[in-house]
Amino acid sequence: MTPLIGISCGTFRDRDWCPPSYGHRQTYVDAVLQAGGAPILIPPLLDSATLRTIYDRLDGLLLAGGGDISPNHYGDQPHERLGAIDPPRDLMELRLARWAAADGKPLLGICRGVQLINVALGGSLYQDIPSQLDTAIDHNLSYAREDWTYMAHSITIAADSRLAQALGTTNLMINSLHHQAVRRVAPGLRAVAWAPDGVIEALEGDSQHFIVGVQCHPEALQATVDPRWQGLFAAFVQSCSDTHRQSRAA
Repeated sequence: MTPLIGISCGTFRDRDWCPPSYGHRQTYVDAVLQAGGAPILIPPLLDSATLRTIYDRLDGLLLAGGGDISPNHYGDQPHERLGAIDPPRDLMELRLARWAAADGKPLLGICRGVQLINVALGGSLYQDIPSQLDTAIDHNLSYAREDWTYMAHSITIAADSRLAQALGTTNLMINSLHHQAVRRVAPGLRAVAWAPDGVIEALEGDSQHFIVGVQCHPEALQATVDPRWQGLFAAFVQSCSDTHRQSRAA
């Protein structure tokens, strides 16, 4: 059977007088479909029992990009350049990430997603790269250019990583649309990719359980700009398929 993969949603407000909308960008859905998964969008539910009902039916989780994570979740005070936060989404995704890590359910984080996984497992973040790090690299350059496919800088990937195996390379150019980044790496995770200025660009779990997070947006690149990123989504969906078979056989 096709594995069912949950994609976490954010809250969007297009008009002040309208109720908020829940959703995410088409490229996440496209990337999961291309890799052979069945995507389902998960709204930011606060009721733990209802969320668990959805979670238990999933074969894997994709924590997608979005706004900033509240620093109270990693014991920090808000920085003056902290961006918009979505408290219900923070709480939902923290629960999902911790459940998946505990259960061995495949977990893929993209941009905000890698940051969320790190926070969920006990790590911390830089709240604003330009004001907290000495770097000449604009990590929000693709956003500034209003081009999700603009290649902003290179990354170096650890040769022994799951990510390098999936991509078939240890060096490539990436897009970049973020102003927060991993600071202290959580226990049970390891950094496996870095920008030229040392900013962490990817994390992985240090066990056989599929936990991978990348700071760039491969879902916007994998279709045509750099198809090597299809390897990451293929590895994720394959892991979800394996988990599905194992759970049904148990």
